[in-house]
Amino acid sequence: MGTARNNSHLKNPHAVEFDLCNKDMMADTLDHSVISVGEEEGADSFQRSLPTRDSLRSPRGSVVSFHNIQYSVKQSSGFLCKRKTVEKKILHNVYLLDVLAARKDPAGLSGDVLIDGIPQPPNFKCISGYVVQDDVVMGTMTVRENLHFSAALRLPSSISFQEKEERVTQIIGELGLSKVADAKVGTELIRGVSGGERKRTNIGMELITEPPVLFLDEPTTGLDASTANAVLILLKKLSRRGRTIIFSIHQPRYSIFKLFDSLTLLALGKVLYHGPAKQALEYFSSIGYECEPFNNPADFFLDIINGDSTAVAASKEDHKPADTGREVSNENGGVEENVSVSVVDTLHQKYLNSSLYQSTKEALGKVELGQGKKKVSKKGHEITYANGFFTQLYWVSKRSLKNLIRNPQASIAQIAVTVVLALVVGAIFFGVKLDESGIQNRVGSLFFVTTNQCFSSVSAIELFIRDKKLFVHQYTSGYYRVSAYFLALMLGDLLPMRTAPAIIFSCITYWMIGYQAVAGRFFFFMLALLMVSYTATAMSLAISAGMEVVAVANLLITICFVLMLIFSGLLVNLPSVMGWLNWLKYFSIPRYGLTALQVNEFRDLYFCGDKPNVTVSVGNASTCPPVTSGVRCSGEDYLISQGIAPTNMAMWENVVALLCMTVIFLLIAYLKLRFMRKFT
Repeated sequence: MGTARNNSHLKNPHAVEFDLCNKDMMADTLDHSVISVGEEEGADSFQRSLPTRDSLRSPRGSVVSFHNIQYSVKQSSGFLCKRKTVEKKILHNVYLLDVLAARKDPAGLSGDVLIDGIPQPPNFKCISGYVVQDDVVMGTMTVRENLHFSAALRLPSSISFQEKEERVTQIIGELGLSKVADAKVGTELIRGVSGGERKRTNIGMELITEPPVLFLDEPTTGLDASTANAVLILLKKLSRRGRTIIFSIHQPRYSIFKLFDSLTLLALGKVLYHGPAKQALEYFSSIGYECEPFNNPADFFLDIINGDSTAVAASKEDHKPADTGREVSNENGGVEENVSVSVVDTLHQKYLNSSLYQSTKEALGKVELGQGKKKVSKKGHEITYANGFFTQLYWVSKRSLKNLIRNPQASIAQIAVTVVLALVVGAIFFGVKLDESGIQNRVGSLFFVTTNQCFSSVSAIELFIRDKKLFVHQYTSGYYRVSAYFLALMLGDLLPMRTAPAIIFSCITYWMIGYQAVAGRFFFFMLALLMVSYTATAMSLAISAGMEVVAVANLLITICFVLMLIFSGLLVNLPSVMGWLNWLKYFSIPRYGLTALQVNEFRDLYFCGDKPNVTVSVGNASTCPPVTSGVRCSGEDYLISQGIAPTNMAMWENVVALLCMTVIFLLIAYLKLRFMRKFT
């Protein structure tokens, strides 16, 4: 594994050194310390909980060091009855950048990470910047709007809105985004900015707060060689303006490699080199590994680590280690191919015997001496926010509404499909009559509209899964609370996308099918469909919250709806179901909706006489001819045969039941989001 770090300071024209030191030479896991050393090592610590006007005007990078870092996980094996749990140290498989940036679960972490020589603050991930490998910006918003969103939520209210706008304009100019500032970032359906401009937008989102340290996870991923070079030149310029920049990179080209101030090479959790990047070739040459002419140094280092270079082959012939071909298993049970354990051990030992290691050890001694007897804080990670709940709710809701309006697949397409489907259903059941077929057509149409509301809500499962990475990154960075995010999605996305289709579907189907032309019954019909839609959507969210794959959530929700349909009251006569299974009907969303709609429609209908509409009360239902050619005459009679009481209470108790289920499912969805694993 190779990592590269770029670290510079505005007042230090020469490259700032970034050193490593091994505290335990015999350790198999990484037990090292890193320190960034500059001219102002003794300066006051740059610690703050929120950005200030002074910190924005005068950026200053912080010194990052880590000491005796180890990471372990608990692995379980065996059957349930004989399950064993073993603690395994896996730091060599843990991404070191995540540990330094406080993005790793602290449960299995031991050791110290220091910022400016003092313990890393619990909210470090909120005051530092972290650009993830996969871009996490809202594609339907413009570059400027994304930066405004970051400024509005990450800069405190003490900084005026005008100052925040000026900060956004400054970042846009600094990153060279002026020409595309008002262009949408882009999605699968919307043509947006280029890959390099998208990456710079991600960097800008983090630079808004002028963080003391900016971490980047492989910033060149997905970019062509020219664009990647442009991004790294930008980072170089940013580092020269007083920012500490630490990033990992995979196999960079030479034009990128020569920009590095400091280089760190890690393999299997062991340090193979740390020091000035320009001295790396000289160091490897001194220990017997000569870089071939016209070879990229970065490729050469990776070849050495993997045991593939001609220099390694020559070294093998000289030393002939016995375990050269041994493979190493990774934490996922796979095999790390082409990584020779003996080569790594040899390089690691040579580094420990080098002058670079000794200079690093001396630098670390100064840091530890400056820290004195003070113990490192063991507080858990915490999230701090620059703004209150209602500010967060406003901006996240505003973003959700913009995303909804600008996403044709989620808004216009769904409305169009709803209209077409409503017209088809209305045409099939058009003008139901008050005869034997009228009963069947009414029940069938009510069952269909209820079922349609359930299955059309399955699309809500993408709400949390699609933007999960965006939510996790912004929540851990202190943009907003889980409660603000959850409520904003309900108000800005879920509520309009479930309300409008249900209202449109009701207005078209009710009058085309020919249900009772009474205003009160029509609005209750609409209310019942809305409640079915809300409840089904809430259940979809409760199941999908925290999941990674849409297909799995889709399968689980579909199975649940199919089982619910069996107990909806149409496919099987519920009073005839055996008692030990009959209780399942209380979990059926379609049953509550269908029952309420049947009571609403069948009351006061008469199917036997010549007159199309004869009102028959419940008490006089027995005076109607009970059966005419096998047809039940009154609507109340039919409801009673289905085990449904034809009363107002029977209507509203089902609506209340749907409301309670909606609240319960939404609470489950919120709790799953609240306690979802948010560390890498």
